[in-house]
Amino acid sequence: MRILFAGTPEIAVPSLKALARIHAENDFCELAGVLTNPDTAKGRRGGSTPSGIGAAANEILRDIAARGKKTFTVLKNQNIDEACFRSAAELGAELLVSFAYGALFPAEFLALFPMGGVNIHPSLLPKYRGASPVSAAILNQERETGISIQRIAAELDSGNILAQEVIALTGKETSASLSAVVAEKSAAILVRTLHALAAGGVVETAQNHADATFCGKLEREDGRIDWRKSARVIDACIRAYTPWPLSYTRHKGGELYILEAAPYNGECTFTAENPNPAGAVIGVDKGAGIIIQTGDGLLAVSRLQYHARKPLDWRSFLNGAQNFTGSVLG
Repeated sequence: MRILFAGTPEIAVPSLKALARIHAENDFCELAGVLTNPDTAKGRRGGSTPSGIGAAANEILRDIAARGKKTFTVLKNQNIDEACFRSAAELGAELLVSFAYGALFPAEFLALFPMGGVNIHPSLLPKYRGASPVSAAILNQERETGISIQRIAAELDSGNILAQEVIALTGKETSASLSAVVAEKSAAILVRTLHALAAGGVVETAQNHADATFCGKLEREDGRIDWRKSARVIDACIRAYTPWPLSYTRHKGGELYILEAAPYNGECTFTAENPNPAGAVIGVDKGAGIIIQTGDGLLAVSRLQYHARKPLDWRSFLNGAQNFTGSVLG
């Protein structure tokens, strides 16, 4: 079974490496090629940096070439244009495997693969179809999320389910930490699913489209903190927007990133006659951090960063931030 793997960010790297190991061992499938986004320009000197998948593919190619194993082709295309179509057709792949490639696959492109296409999606479909399912699960304070292996269909994330695995959530995850878990688990689920596909033993289950929910691409503006929301909601936002776009607020005309925080349940009072406004920095707790008033409850902030400066724990931050307590953020 010859496979074209399409992916771009780091979350897809363990799945690519799993396929490469099978390829190098001449097992049940062969990696015909890798499709990823082009390198991005970095720095004033015009250097370029490959995507997470691009960098991993380069490393894998060097390794298998040194071992005298058969190599594969790397295609770098932002979209499925005519040149990409022709290059992919020349590979003679039978199955397309996709994980966060970053573009939709036209029907004509999918027709190149006799076995069709499968996609790894980090949610329990039909929940959280779309571009940011990991962040969406954290934002909505879900108790569980998961991974779905689905058929690639014309409508986004609507294809039949080939496999699913549930991931329990503790309420402490960030998008970075949860993505790392998803990345490793996805590789194992993918290999099992491909084994079953090769053996003709996969049972496909149609999604209930009436239960579908959707999540869009994250924008930088999403990270702006609305202190009128509850401490629990703001905590979820901070975790969901780590590592991007990060949660930020305003202090003395500049941007201040809130990197780590948690709802605060300790003793910290203010008079009902003169309540603190949302965003007010009302004090510190030596164990929890800087205490900030929200629209419902208090938030303890333990790690912060001014724009263009290094991240600091709350004690180090206060050493350099005069009159921070008593100010109002936002």
